[in-house]
Amino acid sequence: MKPLKLLYIIIAVAFIDTFSQLPIIAPFSSSLGATPLLIGIIIGMYSFSNIIGNILSGIWTDKIGPKKVLCIGMLTVGVIVFFYSVVTTPYQLLFVRFLHGIAGGFIVPAAFTFFGSKDKRKSNGKTMAFSGASVGTAAILGPAAGALISARLGFDWLFYIIASAMIFFGLLAVFFLKEKPNTGEATSIKLQEIKPVTKTGFTLFKKPLLHAYISIFLLLFTLGVLTYSLPLKVEALLISSEITGILLSTFGTVAILFFLLPTNKLFDKLNKSLLMNYGLATIALALFLLSLSSTLIHMVFAMVVYGIGFALLFPSTSATVIEFSKEKERGKAFGVFYSCFSLGVVGGSFFAGSLALTPSSSFLVSALLLVIIVSAIFISKKNA
Repeated sequence: MKPLKLLYIIIAVAFIDTFSQLPIIAPFSSSLGATPLLIGIIIGMYSFSNIIGNILSGIWTDKIGPKKVLCIGMLTVGVIVFFYSVVTTPYQLLFVRFLHGIAGGFIVPAAFTFFGSKDKRKSNGKTMAFSGASVGTAAILGPAAGALISARLGFDWLFYIIASAMIFFGLLAVFFLKEKPNTGEATSIKLQEIKPVTKTGFTLFKKPLLHAYISIFLLLFTLGVLTYSLPLKVEALLISSEITGILLSTFGTVAILFFLLPTNKLFDKLNKSLLMNYGLATIALALFLLSLSSTLIHMVFAMVVYGIGFALLFPSTSATVIEFSKEKERGKAFGVFYSCFSLGVVGGSFFAGSLALTPSSSFLVSALLLVIIVSAIFISKKNA
């Protein structure tokens, strides 16, 4: 199997591991006797500890290489997921979720660092588009698979299947992935043209990287808002609750098509900073449309727009990290990047829930927030 194709599959499997548990972790926690408060803590624990794993992954990837960190992450997650099937109390489940989040946090930063090590400077954007398609596929298949398998075979079989898949592809990674030596060289001439924000020579927070970190945080922040508010919006319009899954699949399908069709060439032809701003603006438009939606057709159209925004943002942010990070620091850069990714999911759902707004109001406030941030980024670049 070709290493690049294997990486795409590994990313899909890693995200399926996460997404497959979304529809079942609450009922599974409840079946163990967890209170509503404890269920919320159990659900959020994965994202919290995932941030720790992302940071550790970044540090260790730069020290021992992405292959070792990726393989350790995949195999360890496989073992930990098995322990979901043997927990008997909510607190045991909470501990397993904590370990799962840390180990799961090793995988994606290491995998994306691997993409950067392939040294295909002219095709980073297209490569990241295909990786985005892997994430989008997982976002569509994961929840459906989790709900279907657990309903037909029980919770334990879902954990057995996911654990087996992680171990199987972890072993494939051991035998088929090969990494080139870390030279410590920059992968782009542009790296030498940009001055660090700090005077210490620490290059993880250059302006282009900060732009990417902020953009991926905002993308997942809006997804957190969407996850919290969309079911409530559907309920308020007296539409069947099953439609929520279809709406989420709609944006994922649009994003995947954008990644796989010839439109993926845009990511190597257009300025990635502009693509990030266009993506954020498109997401803001989608949220604004959702706030005004009064029929199912309106909501489907809004989710199509959201899918386009997602498609513009994900590859351009990832490619920016590759383009503007030194090879010897790329693992840390992706560690920070995916910490922002995890933090965005938690922040978005917390934001939507804590304000106690109506679904339409939460979409509108989030859209205005994005418009303000995009305007601030545009003005700062213009005055630079």
